[in-house]
Amino acid sequence: MPSVNKLYTDFRRKGLEVLLVDFRENPEVVKRTVRERGYVAPVLLDRDGEVTGKAYGVWGPPTAYFVDRSGRLIGRLVGRRGWDRPEARRFIQALLEADVKR
Repeated sequence: MPSVNKLYTDFRRKGLEVLLVDFRENPEVVKRTVRERGYVAPVLLDRDGEVTGKAYGVWGPPTAYFVDRSGRLIGRLVGRRGWDRPEARRFIQALLEADVKR
């Protein structure tokens, strides 16, 4: 998650929002993990998996959803990604710029 932390830190002033969602885990374990790993984006907890699993079809992390400024789902990725790679950063930058032009 260091690459997600960096991406969020670098792009949040340009409009990027990152929400980390944990599901079906003990809240105290989640809090400890967030603290130990130094996550900087907000972390949400779906205690029973009702929202992540049933509403969004997420049964295993990591899954990324891309939602535009109007709240429309524009993409989904399943699996780990190197968000610190140049092509990933260009992808996020292009999404942010495209959304501003609308």
